Amino acid sequence: MDVLPLVALVAGSAAIAGAARRTPVAAPLLLVAAGLVAAYIPGVPEYALDPHIVLPLVLPPLLYTAAVDSSYLDLRANIRPVALLSVGYVLFATLAVGWLAHRLVSDLPLATGLVLGAVVAPPDAVAATAIARKLGLPSRITTILQGESLLNDATAITAFKVALAAAVGAGASWGSGIGEFALASVGGVGVGLLLMVPLHWLRSRLTEALLQNTLSLLIPFVAYAAAEQVGASGVLAVVVVALYLGHRSWQVDFETRLQEAAVWKMVAFVLESAVFALIGLQLPVVLRGLGEYGVGEALGYAVGIFVAVVVVRFIWVFPATFVPRALFPRLREREPDTDWTAPVIVGWAGMRGVVSMAIAFSIPLTLDDGKPFPGRNLVLFLTFAVVIGTLVVQGLTLPPLIRLLKLPGRDRQADTLAEAQAQSEASAAAERRLDELLADDANALPQPLADRLRTVLERRRNAVWERLGAVNEVTGESADETYRRLSREMIEAERAVFVELRDRRRIDDEMMRTLLRRLDLEEAAVYREDGSD
Repeated sequence: MDVLPLVALVAGSAAIAGAARRTPVAAPLLLVAAGLVAAYIPGVPEYALDPHIVLPLVLPPLLYTAAVDSSYLDLRANIRPVALLSVGYVLFATLAVGWLAHRLVSDLPLATGLVLGAVVAPPDAVAATAIARKLGLPSRITTILQGESLLNDATAITAFKVALAAAVGAGASWGSGIGEFALASVGGVGVGLLLMVPLHWLRSRLTEALLQNTLSLLIPFVAYAAAEQVGASGVLAVVVVALYLGHRSWQVDFETRLQEAAVWKMVAFVLESAVFALIGLQLPVVLRGLGEYGVGEALGYAVGIFVAVVVVRFIWVFPATFVPRALFPRLREREPDTDWTAPVIVGWAGMRGVVSMAIAFSIPLTLDDGKPFPGRNLVLFLTFAVVIGTLVVQGLTLPPLIRLLKLPGRDRQADTLAEAQAQSEASAAAERRLDELLADDANALPQPLADRLRTVLERRRNAVWERLGAVNEVTGESADETYRRLSREMIEAERAVFVELRDRRRIDDEMMRTLLRRLDLEEAAVYREDGSD
């Protein structure tokens, strides 16, 4: 196996994603554009997107890291809009886009149109999360978009299987379709519920952070494979397990949390970068496979399907937002009020991604009777066009649309005030506990050490409040920001001395690594308090 193309893909996509952080454009958009350009550069190998790799090996870790970072409580509070989008909208889009594709392309069977509808129905979890975080959308809209993109793949994959069975001649009925959907959804949730507690128990009982993080890397694959083995949805199993583990992450020791955050951040960065670059690199593959359809004709169909995908989402989102609230007064009381701007943003933030491409490439070449699958090549091209169109058109226009609508972002002042109040309550509890401990002769400490504990506690209590206060007239920093900067400078001075002592052979490398690790932990604490990524 030639590993050079794989190394080149990972290195190139990581470099582009890193460069994107210095631009106002979200990384997925630049990666797709770079992939489109690179596909026609002489010497660049052809990358074929293999669904047997993407679905079981790439999708689980991406879903896992997105779900772990999501809020179970926020998702539960917004379960109605999330369910209407992740289940209701996907099924509606499958039927509506499938029927429209059948009407638009004269020789495209309805079953094949429904296959296309299922393929392009689910917005992408990675794209939605990346765009939402980049734009700083209001927390409720971000939660709804993330929740939809976490759960809709299960609905889309099940709808695809039912439509594909009808298309290839394996036979499918409404009853079998409903049964398969029930098995996938209930079974996927059931497998997740069965696995989440023992996995958390094992994770919290392991005593070494290295073993705990090795288990963490295996969890999404275990959950996905276990569910798929019994015919259930691996997507839902991964999401359920990840939400539970994320909600209980405080029960794992600090070293594991620090390592795990770094490991998963790296894994997500590499996979996200590679999959979006892969999307752009598929252009030669889908163009070469058009066969009897000319490029101009196929582009005309692509524009029609793209418009259908965008319009169908708005047709669903607006009634799904306002009709339930009009029919059920309790919903109006329980949920925050909304106006027309929120569904506009949710409707426009429907970027498709790698899951749609992977599902499309899994369409078989032939029917059960051996005949070629009707319209397969066109379905691949239309899927590619919809993915590129939504990522580029919607992704690029979403920021100015938000500015035009004057949609408020998160209230940073209110967030900081809530953080300060929470820290104040926690510090008061810690101070009471410290008084109890120091009152016991078994915990006797010299007064300077006891004072140091109180000083550290007091700084932690005041740090957040200081972010709300005055700033240094010279540097523009708050007192807490100056404290963190000076702390890092002092740590850097200590680190330089340890290295110098090692170079002069006054300490060996093992001792230097031990001393540097202590400094690293102190600097990590300062860095995290700084709010930096």
